[in-house]
Amino acid sequence: MRIVRQFNVTANLPEPLEPLRRIAFNLWWCWRHDAIALFRRLDPERWELCEHNPVRMLGETDQARLNAMAEDDGYLAHVARVSEALDAYLASPRRYADRTGGGTIAYFSAEFGLSECVPIYSGGLGMLAGDHLKAASDLGLPLVGVGLLYREGYFRQYLNPDGWQGEIYPRNDFYNMPITKARNASGQPVVFDFRHYPQRVVRVQVWQVEVGRVPLYLLDTNLLENDPADRDITAQLYGGDWEMRLRQEMMLGIGGMQALQALGIQPAVCHMNEGHSAFLAVERCRMLMKQTGCSFNEAREAVYAGACFTTHTPVPAGNDAFHPGLIEKYLAPYIRDLGLTFEEFMALGRQNPANTQEEFCVTVLALKLASFRNGVSRLHSEVSSKMWRNIWPSVPLAEVPITSITNGVHTSTWISHDMAGLLDQYLGPRWLSAPADPIVWARVDQIPDAELWRTHERRRERLVAFVRQRVRRQLMRRGAPPREIEQAEEILDPDALTIGFARRFAGYKRATLLFHDVERLTRILCNTDRPVQIIYAGKAHPRDNEGKELIRRIVHMVRRPELRRHVAFVEDYDMNVARYLVQGCDVWLNTPLRPMEASGTSGMKATANGALNISIPDGWWAEAARQDNGWTIGRGEQYSSFEEQNAVESAAIYDILEKEVAPMFYERGADDLPRQWVRYMKNALRSVCPIFNTHRMVQQYTEWAYVPAMERWRRMTDSNLALARQVAQWRGRMAANWPKTRILSVDAAGKDEVKVGDRLEVSARIDLGQAEPDDVRVEIYFGGVDVENNLVRPRTTTMKCEGRGADGVYTFRGQVQFRASGQHGLGLRVLAQHPEIVCAFDTGMILWA
Repeated sequence: MRIVRQFNVTANLPEPLEPLRRIAFNLWWCWRHDAIALFRRLDPERWELCEHNPVRMLGETDQARLNAMAEDDGYLAHVARVSEALDAYLASPRRYADRTGGGTIAYFSAEFGLSECVPIYSGGLGMLAGDHLKAASDLGLPLVGVGLLYREGYFRQYLNPDGWQGEIYPRNDFYNMPITKARNASGQPVVFDFRHYPQRVVRVQVWQVEVGRVPLYLLDTNLLENDPADRDITAQLYGGDWEMRLRQEMMLGIGGMQALQALGIQPAVCHMNEGHSAFLAVERCRMLMKQTGCSFNEAREAVYAGACFTTHTPVPAGNDAFHPGLIEKYLAPYIRDLGLTFEEFMALGRQNPANTQEEFCVTVLALKLASFRNGVSRLHSEVSSKMWRNIWPSVPLAEVPITSITNGVHTSTWISHDMAGLLDQYLGPRWLSAPADPIVWARVDQIPDAELWRTHERRRERLVAFVRQRVRRQLMRRGAPPREIEQAEEILDPDALTIGFARRFAGYKRATLLFHDVERLTRILCNTDRPVQIIYAGKAHPRDNEGKELIRRIVHMVRRPELRRHVAFVEDYDMNVARYLVQGCDVWLNTPLRPMEASGTSGMKATANGALNISIPDGWWAEAARQDNGWTIGRGEQYSSFEEQNAVESAAIYDILEKEVAPMFYERGADDLPRQWVRYMKNALRSVCPIFNTHRMVQQYTEWAYVPAMERWRRMTDSNLALARQVAQWRGRMAANWPKTRILSVDAAGKDEVKVGDRLEVSARIDLGQAEPDDVRVEIYFGGVDVENNLVRPRTTTMKCEGRGADGVYTFRGQVQFRASGQHGLGLRVLAQHPEIVCAFDTGMILWA
């Protein structure tokens, strides 16, 4: 049968219920408990069946039920209350309106975790991106999101009878999701032609998701006019081979910029969340070249000024790199449009531009074309600096220009309804509107211990009930025997100490570390006086057999008779499962191989709900850990082998559980309250919540990255890129002259011994060729000297030009002061410097004496 016409059928809402439609299509509802309750109240059972998708639920709810609720005064009052709250939220002041001056920030990410009813996320990167948009909305930041709309999203997980992970890819029904077609100023759907794949044009539809006050634009190639192979470009998140990955990243970066152009949006700042969207930087150059007639190098100065990049992956293998042949196949005509040779373009994505065998890495491209670069925790910044230091080969490791902004979580998205009510009562409304204010969280001491504990106990009970229901369904789907299905009702104990472990199952996260000594673990779990239980959830990448084997091992552990009631694995981990776990667990366990956890955010979500962390000192926990707000596994020691590392750290976990965690949890007073445990809960809430949240995080991005980048972009692009052209000319002139730059002599007053506090005069004679003293910065680089002749905690001081001699050589002078005794040393360097280039190291022109 051939379809001759298609229709979009929407819910037939009675007039009094019409506000539900507007609320359903703005994901503001997903972090407002009163809005969620509005939909659940309409039809609780259908709300669960529709996987918390209000658009689908409104379309499937029986018309008689809708008509009845339209005459329910209590329900209509609830509708009016939520609708008015949404209006007030959308109209609330925009905190950064004056600072940004009307400019727009475009935030690009390959995935966004907003709600389980918009399944276009896989894990932590998407959760962070979704929370970023929500916080930007709360703060009134002029930001838009850009991503891809995956027809099949990320896979749904199921386990076979042996515990091996399988994947299914159900298709998303965009017309029954809180998504609409994006429209231009004329009200027409935004559709454009993508012309940068070899020998074909791909038609692209742009969709829009309202995230409070922030629009998220998603690109979709699943259109009938496209070739079936091109429809699959937006089929699966992280699916396909390297060729498909390149096509997706071109669509995200290049296509994303073209989508914004079609929408009439000209961002002042582009933020690349991970390297997947790095091609946006070269597309932005191409657009400027087309608009102004400038060269690539001139456009690059402006794009660099207005670009930010956040790296998330602490291992080289996790950063996408493409074979030169694949780049040539897909981008050769595009490279010609940029006015570059193939090798010049490849150099943008290589750590060593001279190495013609090196692949093209999108992370390197982003690092080179962004003026602001950051890791997602302090430790991750250090790891990233080591990993990418070859991009700046003449720069000491301590000065590699990758700073850190530690991740956070959108507190109101992840906190339970019960905990939110408690905070409302004792902290007031500012915990919701100003979660980064430490004064607000200091009030947790006012919460009575009994109320905090009983609130948390209710969430644990709900978690246990949820897990029992999910495990029962899992067993029924697998065709388990009736007795095994019945036993699902007996797993876990709603009163027992409950540990949660939920994340992507990758080898370095060591999900089975707890099972290193099964006998000892069994004694801990099955202690009749102090029982302990563990709930696992998580997915392995479809091609990660090592991760799948970890899941299989845990499932086999679950089936042991002695562990059956103490260990559970919840299939098909998603945002809904995550909420139940972080809201109901007593302890959140994190066991990565240090320093491979870039940040991690699940432990932050658990803390906001009163859980305590047991973690390796990696990522965010290396910054958050105190002696009275959780437990740290070791001190970051690294052992000679993986096996020894596992043995030592698993033993440390057992010791923590046996000697500290279980005794503290079960030590009760006459009122049955674990007073010391509650004290730890309050310490964690007070020390973690005001810091590790996305309001603080987005404020830091705004102050450190967005506002400065916006100001630089305006300066660079004013008067037809006049300043960008000037800087590009300066860079070209300096690059041509740099080989002539020579440090002829350095004189440190001839002293071999100085006293603490003495000032040492240093002079240098430098031949600058055709350059002027204002074109360079001459620095003394000094500090203590270790046994390997390296400078320890080096500092710099800038030297002043004293003039030019008759021989054309400049003399520079400066002085250093040593503040401690011992062996010290100094060096001297010359850097090409321009006031409009954010980081002098990015010129690549550094000369050391």
